Amino acid sequence: MRVSRKDPSGDDISDQVIFALRKIIQIIDRNSRRLYKRMGLTGPQLIILKEISEYDEISVGDIAKKVSLTQGTMTGILERMEKRDLVARRRSSEDKRRVMVKITESGMKLLRNSPPLMQEIFVEKFNQLPDWIQTMILSSLQHLVVIMDSKTGYDDSFFGTKAMEELKTESKRDEVSSLL
Repeated sequence: MRVSRKDPSGDDISDQVIFALRKIIQIIDRNSRRLYKRMGLTGPQLIILKEISEYDEISVGDIAKKVSLTQGTMTGILERMEKRDLVARRRSSEDKRRVMVKITESGMKLLRNSPPLMQEIFVEKFNQLPDWIQTMILSSLQHLVVIMDSKTGYDDSFFGTKAMEELKTESKRDEVSSLL
């Protein structure tokens, strides 16, 4: 086990990383609360609504892939949005298993009055950074994903492959549900 590193001021670097991650989470939460208060929509709902608005009609499966959510999660979100008359769903006439979704006039009106998504503002500011800083941030975040996704440190050989897949699926579902 490695000894934790200190920065020049004597603080643990790992503690500073965790603090920065908490700060990012707090900023996302604060923005989500503001959005919900102003528009009555969560961040994921607004992202989905904006994505749906790009098409005359799109399947639930296709939209789920585009926004990186499961079809099950999408179904719950779309049900809530349909109750508010923001989207309309129907079964595909070609394939009854497919559900098609489109934005309604009410959804378009809400979208026209919505603030920019937090990620749109982020992208604008991020693109102003020098390429080397963008690359450094990307690399660091990719490393953090690997570190944080390792869960308890147990690998497939400890639990067995099927149990690990169930644990990963359940954990991701819980993480996504907490955002919605």
